[in-house]
Amino acid sequence: MAFSPVLILRGPGELTAMVVQVTRRIFTRPFQFREFVEQAWFITSVTLIPTILVSIPFGAVISLQVGNLTGQLGAQSFAGATAVLATVREAAPIAAALIIAGAAGSAICSDLGARTIREEIDAMEVLGVDPLERLVAPRVVATMFVAAMINGIVIAAGIGGGYFFTVIVQGGSAGAFLANFTVLAGLPDLYISMIKAVLFGWLAAIVGAYKGLSAGGGPSGVGRAVNESVIIAFMLLFFLNAVITAIYFQVVPPPGL
Repeated sequence: MAFSPVLILRGPGELTAMVVQVTRRIFTRPFQFREFVEQAWFITSVTLIPTILVSIPFGAVISLQVGNLTGQLGAQSFAGATAVLATVREAAPIAAALIIAGAAGSAICSDLGARTIREEIDAMEVLGVDPLERLVAPRVVATMFVAAMINGIVIAAGIGGGYFFTVIVQGGSAGAFLANFTVLAGLPDLYISMIKAVLFGWLAAIVGAYKGLSAGGGPSGVGRAVNESVIIAFMLLFFLNAVITAIYFQVVPPPGL
């Protein structure tokens, strides 16, 4: 088959168009609130256990690394501040991105892909029902909502794990750990962490919906679409994280000690 730039740009162009269309339909009334509640419960059911299981080792690894580093530098009293900073600013949003893209995004893709190969999407369009408004927009909003909750769970577990490993395991000072909580991290870091999680949920859900609605070739095609949606979502989420972090450092200056 001859090389064609159109074929290369077709996928990113369609995905970009769907991002715009779905974002517009999120603010379209009437909003499918019942579908949002059902999908939020469904996404929570498939992501809650992975979130708990992932947040524990995340907090442990960060606490051990930070505790060893601050001990070598003679700044053991700042172990709590650095653990909170690392967890809130980067670890929690990245964990939320991995869980959302791997669990929620793949679930959305498989659900919509199954509807597509059963020609349910075509039937909705024939009846004059917009699939993006009826099915995709509530799933995207539900994923954004659950992503924010997941981010909060990882932050709480990370800070709790940091306290346990720094104070109990490594014999650090509990008073120093708690006293330096807000030395390096502040409310802007928490805000940007939540914004990251919401944007990650928004993008991962749209990618999963796009691959699901474009699936073809029977059940095997749905399986390929799920794999592709997870890979694409991972790449886009890490790129988006780098962009947001770079902008954040330019806009919000780091606090002085």
